[in-house]
Amino acid sequence: MSQTVIPPILQPITVPPMDRFNQELIENLHPPNWVNPEPAPCYNLVIIGAGTAGLVTAAGAALLGAKVALVEKHLMGGDCTNVGCVPSKTMIRSARVVADVKYAGKFGIGTPHYINIDFPAVMERLRRIRVEISPHDSAKRFQQEFGVDVFFGKAHFYSPDTVEVAQKTLRFNKAVIATGSRPKQLPIEGLEAAKYLTNETVFSLTRQPKRLAVIGGGYIGCELAQTFRRLGSEVILLQKGSHLLSREDADAAAIIQKTFVREDIQLILGSNVHRVEREDADKVIYYEVNGQENKLKVDEILVAVGRSPNVEDLNLETVGVKCDQDKGIIINDYLQTTNPRIYAVGDVCMKWKYTHAADAAARIVIQNALFSILGLGRKKLSSLIMPWCTYTDPEVAHVGMYPQQAEEKGIEIDTFYIPLNEVDRAIVDGEAEGFVKIHVKKGTDKILGATIVGRHAGEMINEITLAMTNKLGLGAIAKTIHPYPTQSEAIRKAADAYNRTRLTPLVKKLTSTWLALRR
Repeated sequence: MSQTVIPPILQPITVPPMDRFNQELIENLHPPNWVNPEPAPCYNLVIIGAGTAGLVTAAGAALLGAKVALVEKHLMGGDCTNVGCVPSKTMIRSARVVADVKYAGKFGIGTPHYINIDFPAVMERLRRIRVEISPHDSAKRFQQEFGVDVFFGKAHFYSPDTVEVAQKTLRFNKAVIATGSRPKQLPIEGLEAAKYLTNETVFSLTRQPKRLAVIGGGYIGCELAQTFRRLGSEVILLQKGSHLLSREDADAAAIIQKTFVREDIQLILGSNVHRVEREDADKVIYYEVNGQENKLKVDEILVAVGRSPNVEDLNLETVGVKCDQDKGIIINDYLQTTNPRIYAVGDVCMKWKYTHAADAAARIVIQNALFSILGLGRKKLSSLIMPWCTYTDPEVAHVGMYPQQAEEKGIEIDTFYIPLNEVDRAIVDGEAEGFVKIHVKKGTDKILGATIVGRHAGEMINEITLAMTNKLGLGAIAKTIHPYPTQSEAIRKAADAYNRTRLTPLVKKLTSTWLALRR
């Protein structure tokens, strides 16, 4: 007598607080009543992980005719939709409104002395916006619109050509690991017991912490420190290095640091946190600066010190895929792992841990995994011109090389610097703090890199990225008409500054001689 096999019940997903918005979020991104489909005999592509990298790979491959299986153990959309870009930028928007109201007097607009900030309402808006966006990443959409077989459950490689998930076996021709990353843990005594926040939990808050300590002065720490301060929390930021945003242009970091001091964010630089204790309702942080121990009491601790790749429990050794606990899956320039049939993409393997980087790299995976025959037509990860932006206020955006990187490669550069206080629209807008800095190969207009600091830096960097991607130099930007007045005129001014360097004494002498003959 044959036995009936009962499908395993999926573990229920919760996203606190379980209000109507988060319940709808779960319904879209991990439906409680979802029934995993019967696997196809063989898939062109099995993708583990339904964050940005996995979603773009799945949708793109399926639209091109591939038979695709997509596996996710938690919420589709990954960090970006659930605990990254979408919720953080929603909070940042609310915080910018507060700043605009606070400084409205500069524009002749009277404001009340007290700004009523409704923190629970801010967080409810966050949850509402997140669920409005979530259908883009929903299981139903990927199944119905793209024809992707969506499986929920923990996946692992079972044999050289199979993946197991929820007691189902998925046979593949090629596989893609897109399992992402998680917040890096700190080995600080007492931190775990005291409980702390990360980007995975901070957006579930419904009550505002009166005193918030942020450990880490990178882009996540800086964005959230400024946001919580503007929303009314007392914020103390502890940074191990001597300045914030240590990987960024020093002039850019200095502006952010100056802004934070002006906004009453307490900066503790060169600090080493070595233990945390609970003292009634307080969390007490013990730290050292220059060998001297200090302590501070806060209500909540937010840890933002980088990311760790999600490589556990995949059974990688079965398929010969090598990984590093810090760097993640080992890949070549074609996003292939040490097993040529298996690729990896996104945070789990790449140094660029950004949504747009995962999106761009996923397009390379589709080409290389499915449409490259005998290595022909393959695309390289290193060919990407990758911009990024830190969404503080002002923003810090960058693309290409920094001067020190050019120096390490033995490349001489010329740098063109335009402060925003020389740009009419920035002055009019009251947003004149910042600059455009563009580096070119010495004696040419070839753009090697750029940094922009300004309230709209993330939008402005795109013009330079477009030029670099299409091998257009500063000369091409100088010939491009920019509407007046716009803040992007700063980029055109930098291009004009390059053109002026072409007016050498010899050129000036020749032109003046020519004009004298024309009198």
